[in-house]
Amino acid sequence: MPLDDALGPDPVDVAIGARMRLRRKSLGISQGVLSERVGVSFQQIQKYERGANRVSGSMLVAIAAALDTTVGWLVGEEGGLSDAADEIVGALAITGAVDLLEAFAAIPRASARAALVTLAQEMADR
Repeated sequence: MPLDDALGPDPVDVAIGARMRLRRKSLGISQGVLSERVGVSFQQIQKYERGANRVSGSMLVAIAAALDTTVGWLVGEEGGLSDAADEIVGALAITGAVDLLEAFAAIPRASARAALVTLAQEMADR
């Protein structure tokens, strides 16, 4: 099947990028630090995480080592993620999603968190 850039990133590349971002953020390291560890620019890491560029096999191995995980986990073959969990990982790949989640978790009042959820749902419906 021919690849067509007009169709956007391949869902597999997006899923791999989302797992990269999730793991990187959970370790508390920046794209710059990861890029230094694997020998590419931080812009390249951004492209990998968005799924805009495919990760070669050798780079996937290097990234997995730099993130102290396995290639199997990065490609979704380990860890037993359900379809729902895969959907969540995909949503976390959206720029700003992890930042929003961290800010949400830092809101001390449950009523304020509920109000924010209501606001987001209203904005999504429009």
